[in-house]
Amino acid sequence: MKTIVICSGGLDSVSLAHKVAAEQELFGLLSFDYGQRHRKELDFAAACARHLGVPHQIIDIREIGRHLTGSALTDDVDVPDGHYAEETMKATVVPNRNAIMLAISFGVAAARKADAVATAVHGGDHFIYPDCRPGFIDAFQAMQNHALDSYADVALYAPFVNVSKADIVADGARHDTPFAETWSCYKGGARHCGRCGTCVERREAFHLAGVPDPTEYDDPDFWVTATGSFVAEEVK
Repeated sequence: MKTIVICSGGLDSVSLAHKVAAEQELFGLLSFDYGQRHRKELDFAAACARHLGVPHQIIDIREIGRHLTGSALTDDVDVPDGHYAEETMKATVVPNRNAIMLAISFGVAAARKADAVATAVHGGDHFIYPDCRPGFIDAFQAMQNHALDSYADVALYAPFVNVSKADIVADGARHDTPFAETWSCYKGGARHCGRCGTCVERREAFHLAGVPDPTEYDDPDFWVTATGSFVAEEVK
């Protein structure tokens, strides 16, 4: 399949790009600038495209993002520290973000005669983000089948939707994903903070997958405390 990967520059989507490049035909990467405070992630998406030798397009939806108020990712709201599964992490929800990005991506895929759009939503996102859940993925595919009926046949490829981030790290390692060239931290500083939900989840995933973590964190040990009350099974 000629597949377009939605790539933020994060660990999940860069791993997905390498998976698609190895197993399908990677048609290109799409990224979105929605006014996120960690916009530096887009530089890592561009690096991924260069590494894989495919086209990369950044679509500017900052005007849309400006109206999706109330999120710590787009507003003057502190990014919370702690485990991703904590209630406080709901402050990082950007309303309908994935639905908006996917709708645009499907339009691009149809126009370019691509066969599929790939998204790196995964099982660890389910608690916080409703537009990362299997029900949403299935419903979105059904909606697009109607939206593009008799014009294009585009599949939604979400291979990680029912797996953990540790599984993604393991899969990424199998496909030689350059993890050091990915960005997760929502705070967007010079280095990964090590304390926000995405940093904690990232550090924990490498540990559970048994894969060395090349990331430099400002607080490399905070994840131990943050994950203390959340038990995850190690990947075998």
